[in-house]
Amino acid sequence: MRLRRDVRRFRTDPVDEAVLARCLDAFSMAPSVGLSEPWRILRINSETARAAALKNFTTANDQALNGYSGDQAETYSRLKLTGMQEAPVQLAIYCDDGTAKGHGLGAGIMPEMRRYSVVAAVTLFWLNLRAHGLGLGWVSIIDPKQLAHDLDVPSDWRLIGYFCIGTPEAISDTPELEREGWEHRHASLPIETR
Repeated sequence: MRLRRDVRRFRTDPVDEAVLARCLDAFSMAPSVGLSEPWRILRINSETARAAALKNFTTANDQALNGYSGDQAETYSRLKLTGMQEAPVQLAIYCDDGTAKGHGLGAGIMPEMRRYSVVAAVTLFWLNLRAHGLGLGWVSIIDPKQLAHDLDVPSDWRLIGYFCIGTPEAISDTPELEREGWEHRHASLPIETR
């Protein structure tokens, strides 16, 4: 679990398709509210779709940089925040908020449980990738509405994440953002009591 780090620096060699398929099997083992299995996985292969996603990131990243100033802006500008140009496998993973599967069980009062189910599945997938020597980078600096338009997804789908997958250039148990001085992890887990 310490090696689960978000990867942004990938080797460009291809991912073995059989290994990727075994890792994707984690989705079928993941818990989902009402057994709704609301995850929808798009593999982004075409140059057109990849170029649109990269342009989306670049635009969003420029906007994010404009939100910082001084030393923080300088640090931000040096961070490598995506592996989209190198990662051999790219996935856009959505939650189907309109799925009839599961008959709404557990999602009537808390419909966001479907999205939490997709995140739980992504976490299992991520750990499975690491067990096979692969890394995953979660691109969070992206405009979900623009991506949905570019990828022509149904209106009931909500983006959970755009993911880059491949062999990491290096393995580290320290988050890159911590190494680069952006932020530090809590020394101990803060737990409140009521």
